[in-house]
Amino acid sequence: MRITFKGGVHPTEMKELSLEKAFEFLPIPNQIYLPLSQHAGKPARLIKKKGDTVKKGEMIAEPDGFISAPVHSPITGIINRVSSITTLNRTRTNAVIINRNDNDEEDFMVPLNTESVTRQEIIERVKLAGIVGQGGAAFPTYVKLSPPSDKKIDYVIINACECEPYLTRDFRLLLEKTVELIAGLKLILKATGVSTGIIGIEDNKPEAIKKLSSHLKEEKNIFLKVLKTKYPQGAEKMLIKAVTGREVPPGKLPFDVGCIIQNVGTAILVYYSVAKGEPQINAFLTVSGLGINNPKNLVVPIGTPLKNIIDYCGGLKETARKIIAGGPMMGYAQFDLNSPVSKATSGILVLTEKEASRTKESNCLNCGKCLSVCPLNLAPTRLYKLTRFSKFEEAIDMGIQSCMECGTCAYNCPAGIPLVQWIRFGKLKSLALLKQRTN
Repeated sequence: MRITFKGGVHPTEMKELSLEKAFEFLPIPNQIYLPLSQHAGKPARLIKKKGDTVKKGEMIAEPDGFISAPVHSPITGIINRVSSITTLNRTRTNAVIINRNDNDEEDFMVPLNTESVTRQEIIERVKLAGIVGQGGAAFPTYVKLSPPSDKKIDYVIINACECEPYLTRDFRLLLEKTVELIAGLKLILKATGVSTGIIGIEDNKPEAIKKLSSHLKEEKNIFLKVLKTKYPQGAEKMLIKAVTGREVPPGKLPFDVGCIIQNVGTAILVYYSVAKGEPQINAFLTVSGLGINNPKNLVVPIGTPLKNIIDYCGGLKETARKIIAGGPMMGYAQFDLNSPVSKATSGILVLTEKEASRTKESNCLNCGKCLSVCPLNLAPTRLYKLTRFSKFEEAIDMGIQSCMECGTCAYNCPAGIPLVQWIRFGKLKSLALLKQRTN
């Protein structure tokens, strides 16, 4: 019997729309909008100015602090201006607008020998490449490769679950970049000084399981762990529980239980940065939904506006009603097609009325269905009510900051209450209170 976590849901997968679509390269746009904040932590500090010519791969903004990441130009062109834009997660940030020119000259880093490269060289290369986690949080990867010295790490776990409906980005990477994934995992193991690597994958991906199993036959310290298909199996705490049986306590991180989690795409980017000297300038993403004419899996230059992607996929159908960045469970609805793709964008979904419809909101039924599916054993309706009535101190005590906003509660709510939106708002308000407590 497979170890799994309490709760979770089984939404309709809808992966068949793009499952068989190999990656295509989106044509390079004539103008990009490059956000200076594409990662957890402080925005990068711009080191270029209006009118400067930049090359593809050239750093245009440097890290500003420990939790920060540089930004590189994905095209060769001229900096037009710096302007405030709306990102795909609906926040405002400064972005560098670059006009492409006909010169596609590159400015990559010098490739390193993957066999002789040292631990510190890997970490430094990943930092300079501006690689951030591809699982959604966009945490600077080099920080994860440098756990506290007092933490003993036993496992590096690759998250290959891709439990969000519609998304097939990671599945295609598993099939098309198998060698690069394994090579990237080996570099991560070397960088962290960990001897054992595990690839956790849900059992709804038999083709990828077969290919990975074949490539791992000769590997002595990398193992494939096939997991039960259930949302949110790919969440860090759930994945660790399923793979190792260990539980991450509230307020703690994976390295507190001896684990480091990396996404499939992250491991591949680590390999590219070391072996080819490539910074992170592209996003791998799925474009899907019944409201788009031609679902695809794409390699997209970061900073590309949504409109370019939608047009390349045949445009919107008349039945299209909602556009989401990310997956349908944790993604953000979009209102501006000029908003650009960032480093961690995993998907663009165009949903019809039927796909996007939800139960008409009514009063809480006190049925307990949200409690039964919450993988973190929280009380979503209680947190929602505390937030609604501005009782943020009580919400903190009830563990609102532990919520990972996975959406299982809202998905299972027969009253149609937008629980995640309320809890997300409550987390923002309670975070301000927590900062006041520490000051």
